[in-house]
Amino acid sequence: MAEPSSSLSASKDDLIQLIKRLGTYLSGNISNLFSISVQKLDPRSVGAIAGLAVAIIFTYRLMRSPAAPPRRQPKLQAPRTRNSALSTLSNQTLMPSGVNSSSDDLRAQNVVDELFQPVKPTLGQTVRQKLSEGRKVTCRVLGVILEESSPEELKKQATVKSSVLDVLLEISKFCDLYLMETVIDDESEKNVLLALENAGIFTSGGLVKDKVLFCSTENGRTSFVRQLEPDWHIDTNPEIVSQLARFIKYQLHVSPVRPERTAANVFSSPSLEHFFGCV
Repeated sequence: MAEPSSSLSASKDDLIQLIKRLGTYLSGNISNLFSISVQKLDPRSVGAIAGLAVAIIFTYRLMRSPAAPPRRQPKLQAPRTRNSALSTLSNQTLMPSGVNSSSDDLRAQNVVDELFQPVKPTLGQTVRQKLSEGRKVTCRVLGVILEESSPEELKKQATVKSSVLDVLLEISKFCDLYLMETVIDDESEKNVLLALENAGIFTSGGLVKDKVLFCSTENGRTSFVRQLEPDWHIDTNPEIVSQLARFIKYQLHVSPVRPERTAANVFSSPSLEHFFGCV
């Protein structure tokens, strides 16, 4: 890094020395030059004038010319100690060249694999991607969020599946989520709301109790969905999924057995969490 400054300093020193020599030369000859008349010029005087002119021109060009770019000095490698040389020699002697080359290639490949390893998306990113940026979602409770699969079971208890909680909370953060279910009596409604509350769904996400809807028939759930006009509806009943295919942009049919695809906008999955890659 010090090469440019040292080169520039050397050029300045040469220029100063040249100017000093020119000054000495001029001091000794300037009086003689001006004392000579034009009519009495002899070869010696002409030579002095020519030398002065050449010196002036050379000095002017030297001052105008750009400094030459500094030459880079080759980097000096630190001398290898005797111990390191012996160690390298012993390693080369003990390990065949093919094995050494293979291990180097393997280490290089491992470094490349680590650098270009794809970054796994977060659950929130996966939810938004899977839902195609949909902003409103309606979802059945039985068989999707609860362990129970029939309205009769809700009369006794309601149990939220632990595996679905993270997905449900991410959906409620990103989307306007409505839960709905067909129930037989008021006691079933209380059991469902209590189970959701105990699971922390109403406190951790954007879901509120007013967005949990209950009806007494399956047709009532279909009517709820059509009135809300969601971007996605999630259900386990194939008849409801088939009826809503013409009206809802996307649907997810949750079924343990993969059904035949009834429409291009209907997807199927064994569970809600499986659809979002949580299983």
